[in-house]
Order: sequence, then structure tokens, then C-alpha cells
Amino acid sequence: MKTNYGYMRVSTKEQNEDRQRIRLLEAGVNANFLFLDKQSGKDFNRSQYKALLGMLDSDSVLFVTSIDRLGRNYTEIIKQWKLITQEKKADIVVLDMPLLDTRKQKDLLGTLISDLVLSLLSYVAETERSFIRERQREGIEAAHRRGVKFGRPPVELPCNFHASAQAWKSHELSLSQAARACGMAKSTFWEKAREIKETE
Repeated sequence: MKTNYGYMRVSTKEQNEDRQRIRLLEAGVNANFLFLDKQSGKDFNRSQYKALLGMLDSDSVLFVTSIDRLGRNYTEIIKQWKLITQEKKADIVVLDMPLLDTRKQKDLLGTLISDLVLSLLSYVAETERSFIRERQREGIEAAHRRGVKFGRPPVELPCNFHASAQAWKSHELSLSQAARACGMAKSTFWEKAREIKETE
């Protein structure tokens, strides 16, 4: 009896994997054999994927909902596919693409069809990753042109900051006293006072 494993991946910690989890459970994967990485698909340096890989053998079936959940790097997807199916001797099932089910059609024609479909889908996954990066770059450039500022807003200095900074530098006030007089955290006061010193 083969053991079913499921692999899920989302690109960020904020994204939700519930859709993948539900589909994998419906496909017959036990909840105890589900592995999840919240990480980019650009490579396979992922802790849960590595843990999963160590468990696969000839009595295993790996389920993923779609090829881009496995990864988005064309060369690496092909390499990992061969590692799992040829070295580990495990089967792979891609739920969104029934042709990518290595449990079926193990003859030469079936293998050829699977390889062609895998190559095409892996190429699409990497191309989509390139499109996403390009759209992000274009969006950032457009935002810059509109005057949008990224990062934390600059700290507004209180009107007594310069006088307090001078008093601190001349040892009339301690760092704590100067920061308290300005209503600022000591670290923020010190950083801003240092910036002013460097520009003088």
C-alpha cells in the first residue's frame, strides 16, 4: 500500500494555503502527511520540501495541486521531477493536470507525453514568475513617478530638538534627559543627533 504525501506552497506568510489543503485532503492525502512552505518558488531551498524529499521512496505518491506550487524555476522543476521519479522511484500526481500522473501510462508514449506536458507547464510557471517581477518593477516605477514614497515615513523633529541635541553634545544634558525633553526614544534621538552631526 503506497503512502500519499501532499506538498503545499504559498509565496508569503500572509497568503492562505486552505484551497490547496482542501484539494489534497480530498485527493486522499492524510493531514499528517501534508507539508507546507511559505516561501518563493524561485528555488527548492525550502525546509519543508527538503523534509518531504527525505521521506519519499518507491512506496510513495506525491500530490501537488499545480506545477507552480512545486516551483517556478523551469530548470529546477525538471531536475526535482527526475530526482523524485527516477532516483526516489516515487510517483507524482499534479491535480490540475491529469496528464501529469506518473502512476498511469508508464509505457514509452505515456512517458513522452508526461515529459512534454511537464516541460511546457514548467516553462509557463517560470515565465509567469518573470511577468510578476516585471509587473512589480513597473508598478514601483509608476508609483515613484506619482511621488509615492516607500518605507517608513521620516520622523518629525520637535521644535526643541536642535537645542536639546546641542545641550547633549556639550554634556549639559544626558542622552536620556535630551530624548525625554524632545518626547523621543533614546535610540531615535541618538540616531537623529548623529545624522545632524555628520552633515555639519
